[in-house]
Amino acid sequence: MRIVRWTGSGIVATLLLAVLAGQMGLFSGTPPDDLGVHAGRLKPPSETANSVSSQASLWAGHAQRERAQIAPLALRGDGPATIARLQALLQGQPGVTIVDRRADYLYVRCETRLMKFVDDVEFWFDPGSGVIQVRSASRVGRSDFGLNRRRIEELRARLAAS
Repeated sequence: MRIVRWTGSGIVATLLLAVLAGQMGLFSGTPPDDLGVHAGRLKPPSETANSVSSQASLWAGHAQRERAQIAPLALRGDGPATIARLQALLQGQPGVTIVDRRADYLYVRCETRLMKFVDDVEFWFDPGSGVIQVRSASRVGRSDFGLNRRRIEELRARLAAS
């Protein structure tokens, strides 16, 4: 039996290679081609533990249904005004790119600073419920370590204070 012993320099080299791979865009993933609102729903949560969705409960039998559930965002004014506020809060944030903006829908791409992981974040004014439905999902990986949930909860607090 051979035992491999990691030295401090081996660990550092592995970490540096991972950061370099991230900087080269190897962790950015492929942009989804099925985002948006379809039949009154955003895309379902990811099949792995790397997304949150205010509509997770609509997807009966989904493996991540309970874990992915997050409350929708409350309106600040009407739907289009709230979408505009969300855009204003997100615009100019490091790593955030506005991809699509309509009166009732906002899609942003969020990229982490060091490893360049990309998350797709959608907001939709749901006129039937009178809320902003939200979905935030990582493109790659099996876990986001709670980043998508933290992002939405921080944005919720900023929106309420605006």
